[in-house]
Amino acid sequence: MKYVIIGGDAAGMSAAMQIVRNVENAKVTTLEMGDTYSYAQCGLPYAISGRIPKLDSLIARTRDTFEEKYGIDARIFHKVEHVDEKAKLVSGTNLKTNETFSVPYDKLLVATGARPLVPDWDGVNLKGVHTLKTIADAKAIMESATDAKNVTVIGGGYIGLEMAEAFHELGKDVRIIQRGAQLANTFDLDMAEHINDEAEKQGIAVHLEESVTALNGNGVVTEVITDKTSYETDLVLIAIGVIPNTELLDGTGVHKGVKGAIQVNRYMETNVKDIYAAGDCATQYHRVKEKDDFSPLGTHANKQGRLAGLNMIKKTRPFQGMVGTAILKFCDLSLGRTGLTENEAKELNLPYETTILTSTNIAGYYPGKEKLHVKLLYRSDTKQLLGGQFVGIAGVAKRTDVIATALFHRMKIDELEDLDLSYAPPFNSVWDPVQQGARRSK
Repeated sequence: MKYVIIGGDAAGMSAAMQIVRNVENAKVTTLEMGDTYSYAQCGLPYAISGRIPKLDSLIARTRDTFEEKYGIDARIFHKVEHVDEKAKLVSGTNLKTNETFSVPYDKLLVATGARPLVPDWDGVNLKGVHTLKTIADAKAIMESATDAKNVTVIGGGYIGLEMAEAFHELGKDVRIIQRGAQLANTFDLDMAEHINDEAEKQGIAVHLEESVTALNGNGVVTEVITDKTSYETDLVLIAIGVIPNTELLDGTGVHKGVKGAIQVNRYMETNVKDIYAAGDCATQYHRVKEKDDFSPLGTHANKQGRLAGLNMIKKTRPFQGMVGTAILKFCDLSLGRTGLTENEAKELNLPYETTILTSTNIAGYYPGKEKLHVKLLYRSDTKQLLGGQFVGIAGVAKRTDVIATALFHRMKIDELEDLDLSYAPPFNSVWDPVQQGARRSK
């Protein structure tokens, strides 16, 4: 049985490891377009800022480890451009030699991930204009940042905020340009306003409802032009979203779903026999929305990849779905969210109520307490919990995970009061903030 995996990062190598651990002398070939295997993309902003001293620290296993220890044929610079589902053959180009290649398969996993979205603005190819996805991208940004003073981050999502923080920690003058009316669109506006306050406190300029129209410079970027004005800059990071890498399946009959991601079932199978998909190129079932969604995060990629590997070798196990959980750090703030926002509830035509409060992360009388902003969303008819958002300096991760667990098990908001959550004054209030919110529900 020939197992071929396209993509050598989280989803792809999670699958590969399940196959080699469970199948004796398994024939596994992995085709990676870049030159680095199995690295932590989510850690790149912290390596750029210097919090993580070495980029190599982000590499979980090297290509040599996969080949020598696990017997995987781990190829690099292999860009797959076509899949022939009838002949069961993948083909493409070796980016190092320009030679073509083809590899037969019995079972195929597409784990090609996603790439940064880059508009066709004038000047996007100027030196000093970057996106962030790979270790090579991080190295290029670090080189550009050495002599840069003014940095412009285009986009106020997770990567944009994390990179704004990274540049700020490097002592740069940072501005964020966001086309929409708020930063962090995966939060509700009333919670996202705390991010603006933090940016102002840190001296990071934020420009909302402003669209970039072009970049300017003589070989090197020196100016960002918007629909309102222009800004001098020495470095630009474009972080406005990602596109799933699925073009190689065009013409195969493999169905695509939300935002062009590969449509998969709970077993990571596509509609074409023996072709599987996982990670940032695939859909994920959303347990609260009760439908497929597209949420390109490392947590989903690792889970889906592991399950794809098991299902490819007939150790059947379904993906149980996700609930939309995410957390990020922006300067002194932590921002956590899970489930639905108000906008998502409206899109689904769900009747809902919210409860909002400002509490403390620990007992209010204990030294070192910090404010914790809490928002809970629930159905007004059944009281089923729909989501939670948390913003604060401390205590955000704990509450986000409590609500994520409650959502996974489809709890009602009043059932949060019954949870036996840990308490001691240095760690919590006798009523946890999520329980305080539940008690305020109608």
